[in-house]
Amino acid sequence: MDFIDRLINALTSTHPIHTMIVHFPIALTGAAALFILIALFRKEQIFEKFAFANISLATLGTLAAGLTGMYDNQKNYLGDATNAQVKIILATILLLLTLTITIVRWRNPNIFNQSGKAFYVAGYLISFALALVLAFLGGVILYGF
Repeated sequence: MDFIDRLINALTSTHPIHTMIVHFPIALTGAAALFILIALFRKEQIFEKFAFANISLATLGTLAAGLTGMYDNQKNYLGDATNAQVKIILATILLLLTLTITIVRWRNPNIFNQSGKAFYVAGYLISFALALVLAFLGGVILYGF
């Protein structure tokens, strides 16, 4: 029972929650970008569906990572973490972009086969790029520049 108590304490008090959550949007936007590129080059619709599923989950992961990031910033850095304002702005853009892609694709399942495909694919790639920039800025907080 002591192990479970220590584990719960570590997850809720000792370790920052954000660091446990932040890897989801990074991985999900990366997987979405990979699948959309495979769908583009192999011209197979199933990979576009995989990309859509990943970008949809990335929207939820981005929201969770953003909220836990703001919480941990207040708790651990008293609201003064390095690049906090830049990260909030970029995370908001990432959230809006992944949400827009999700809604547009949900409302128009054939968008990958239409003329707006270039913007659709670019959205995936930009999402992943934003996630990587946010990851780098998070590393700056922990390890410096």
